[in-house]
Amino acid sequence: MMKGYQLTFYTEQNKRHGHQTVVECLLSIAKVVGIHGATVVAAAEGVGHAGARHAARFFELADQPFQVIFAVTEGEAEALLEAVRAGNVPVFYTRCPIEFGLLGEHADTKHPVRR
Repeated sequence: MMKGYQLTFYTEQNKRHGHQTVVECLLSIAKVVGIHGATVVAAAEGVGHAGARHAARFFELADQPFQVIFAVTEGEAEALLEAVRAGNVPVFYTRCPIEFGLLGEHADTKHPVRR
């Protein structure tokens, strides 16, 4: 078992940063700082921090809310947040303390312990 953080970034499908979507940008930044796992969740609907509703509609998915979720160590969390800040990526996030680990017969062999 390890202690760390769940970082969740909230964006919409159509949000871009440079030539990439914000989702692609976050995944690229994570890879550069050495984080190899993430979960991207497409939501049906959400309300942004300014109170605007965002939803996946039958004909238009551009406004569909997305979450990019990472389970990371404290050092990985700091590195990822600093890289996102340095890249000036326009995204809202939450940071929650968690415990995490791998279970099963290959837990010790496939993934080295992160510190």
